[in-house]
Amino acid sequence: MGSNNFFRKIAVIWNPERYQGWGRSNNYFEGWYFKLVSPDQEQKLAVIPGVAMGAEQSHAFIQVIDGSKAESFYHKFSLQDFQSSRDEFSVSIDENSFCSHELKLSLPGLKGRLAFTNRIKWPKSLLRPGVMGWYSYVPTMQCNHGLISMNHGLEGYLEMNGEVISFDKGKGYAEKDWGQSFPRSWIWTQCNNYQISNLSVMASVAHIPWRGSFFIGFLALIWNGSSLKVFTSYTGARMRAEILDDEVILSFRDRNEELRIEARQAPGAVLRSPIDGLMTGKVNESIQATHHITYQMKDGKEITATGTSAGLEVAGDVDELLTEKWRK
Repeated sequence: MGSNNFFRKIAVIWNPERYQGWGRSNNYFEGWYFKLVSPDQEQKLAVIPGVAMGAEQSHAFIQVIDGSKAESFYHKFSLQDFQSSRDEFSVSIDENSFCSHELKLSLPGLKGRLAFTNRIKWPKSLLRPGVMGWYSYVPTMQCNHGLISMNHGLEGYLEMNGEVISFDKGKGYAEKDWGQSFPRSWIWTQCNNYQISNLSVMASVAHIPWRGSFFIGFLALIWNGSSLKVFTSYTGARMRAEILDDEVILSFRDRNEELRIEARQAPGAVLRSPIDGLMTGKVNESIQATHHITYQMKDGKEITATGTSAGLEVAGDVDELLTEKWRK
């Protein structure tokens, strides 16, 4: 069994969306994040299935954010209720299932099936099997991050507290995290509901432990409808991060292009977050923040857009992440 887990771990490096926790039983978490926005943006949900493994309280869970009401719900299951495919991204928790092209829910007050269409996936390469680049090959990262779909359409219905709601022609986004704990401080934001069709942006800045010290890691992705641009340390990019009153300003640039995100905070819901594998931390997340972005492209073109139904998290001692000067 040990050798089988070893080969599975090697295989899943190239498939970050798959379950990564083969052979793990303690100080480990893994969670997938599905953001779901109805076409009229009246309904904004995030559904987060996962596992939490500790010395005594190991369990599976499905966490739900109702962004419109700024409420969250934590559904706890036995770890034995969690099942995962060995060969593809396909996981289930009791009667709920999740994969790259759909999800099926059977929760108190939330039931139904949604299909994902026209998914924008990460362009894999040897040095960049996932969004973490060559860090994907480092086995000791405190927290790992993966992109499942930068942008996709939704088809189907959900029954929410007895009301049937159509998500046809809505917008979806999906990512995941796994490891031991979330960073001690981070800023994360995401939006794909801009007035410009097919535009999608995600950005994060975080405190990353590294070989007895730490560094401030960052990642920004922008899908402009035809190509995916990456700003991060392994691409030679630089970043700035500021917080002014209720606004978070994140800027990223490299030799050719620059992206500026102005994210305005909005009421959010309290979520559980992982500490040493168990969901004992807390973080506030909004799915009704707003974005204003400016993207200067290398061909001289500029994209400016305002977005709604944006996700935003500001957690921990974020002062250590902020800088008025450009920083690698």
